[in-house]
Amino acid sequence: MNAFRQLLKASGAHPPVGTWISSASPIVAEAMGHAGFDWGLVDMEHAPLDMMGVVHLLQALSGTKMLPVVRVPWNDAVMVKRVLDAGAATVMFPFVQTDDEARRAVAATRYPPEGVRGMAGLSRATRFGTTPNYFRTANQNIGVIVQIETPQAIEQIDAIAAVDGVDALFIGPADLSAAMGHIGELTHPAVVGLMNSAVQRCKAAAKPVGTLGASPEAVAQYRAIGFDFVAVSSDIGFMMRSAQAAIASLRTRDTEHVHFLSSGTQPSIA
Repeated sequence: MNAFRQLLKASGAHPPVGTWISSASPIVAEAMGHAGFDWGLVDMEHAPLDMMGVVHLLQALSGTKMLPVVRVPWNDAVMVKRVLDAGAATVMFPFVQTDDEARRAVAATRYPPEGVRGMAGLSRATRFGTTPNYFRTANQNIGVIVQIETPQAIEQIDAIAAVDGVDALFIGPADLSAAMGHIGELTHPAVVGLMNSAVQRCKAAAKPVGTLGASPEAVAQYRAIGFDFVAVSSDIGFMMRSAQAAIASLRTRDTEHVHFLSSGTQPSIA
C-alpha cells in the first residue's frame, strides 16, 4: 500500500504533521526529515527545483522518517511521469478545479490500461530494474492528492472527491483567500468558514483532507475544524523566523548592542 495512505489510516485522532521543503537544498531537507515531522512536501510549484534536484531531495529524505510528497508544478502528464520515475510515491497536483481535471491527474500516475504513464524499466522508481513485478503493482502503490484552491473548486468538491484514485484533497488557504478577495488574510472568518464547509463535505465523501498553516496557532485552528492532515510553515519559514527573532533580541529600535568579553553586552556608542 502507498505509504502516505498508510500514514493517514494509522494516525487515528492525531492528524499527521508535515512541513514544506521550499529551500531546494538536500542538506536542509535531510535535517528537516530528522526534526520529527511525519511528512514533507517537496515543492516543484514555487521552489527552484529541476528533476535532478527532486532526485537529490528524495535521496536525502530516504534516510529519515519523513514521508515525501512531491508537488508537481502543474497537472501535466509528462512532468508527472518524470517525477514518478524519479521515485516519488505520492504526488500533489495544484489548482484542480473539476472532476475531469482530477481524473486527468490520476491517469497521469497510472500505467495502461488504467492511465497514460509511460513505462521505463531502469528508473529509480523500479530500483533500477530490481523491484519484482513493479509494473503490475505500481498503480495501486501511487498516492494522489489534489489541491482545492478556489471557491469554484469547492463548489465541485463532491465530484472531485468521488473520483476513483484520488486519495486525499488539500485546501490551499493562501490561494483560496486571494480568490475570495481576502488576499493575505488566511484566517479571515469567511475563508475559515468556507474551509470548514469543504472539510465537512470531504468527510461525508470519506476522503481525507489537509491544509497548511503558517504557524502552530493557525494549524491548531485548522485541526479543530477537523482536517485529517496538516502542515506548518516551511524550511525557509522556520529559518527566517528564527533568524529574525535572534536579530530582534540583539537590537533595539534606537541602538545596536555589542558584546565585550570583559563586560558582556552593552549598548554601542555611535
